[in-house]
Amino acid sequence: MLKGIPKILSPELLKVLCEMGHSDRIVLADGNFPVETMGKNAKVIRCDGHGIPELLEAILTLFPLDTYVEHPVELMEVMPNDPVETPIWEEYKKLVSREDARGEAAIGTLERFAFYEKSKTAYAIVATGEQALYANIMLQKGVVQEHDYSCDQWIRKPGKRYLCEVPAYFFRPDENCCGGRSYRGEG
Repeated sequence: MLKGIPKILSPELLKVLCEMGHSDRIVLADGNFPVETMGKNAKVIRCDGHGIPELLEAILTLFPLDTYVEHPVELMEVMPNDPVETPIWEEYKKLVSREDARGEAAIGTLERFAFYEKSKTAYAIVATGEQALYANIMLQKGVVQEHDYSCDQWIRKPGKRYLCEVPAYFFRPDENCCGGRSYRGEG
């Protein structure tokens, strides 16, 4: 186990997230997605028993979304004339908005078969136990930047200033930084 890493992320999934480079894609697949068929050229990771929202929430704490594309998050569109409702998409919008400044504007949709074709070129596909229909979601990795590593807040101490070193993933955008518990150097 590691400090600060969501426990739902297995060592295998953490390794894959770390291996992925800028513009690589990962698919979080619902229980009906043809993972093995689409993932012949991808790393297939089993996360049976887990739903997509909890995996997405954990992944987004470590995984920057691509800022060089309009929609680094893509959902599989509902087929025409299919009466299925997709309330899970609202959960996705909230989770993405919490971690990406673009909010739900970062999310696009792809026609079902276009989603399948794009999935064939993904770096990894995660097989989940998600039972919601049309719950598949594809994420495109962005660039990890220096400010992603710490909250970068200048902490004032009597007569000096220090730069906080606590990793930013410990804090949600709506939270304060460490409050000066961890700092380096004078500023």
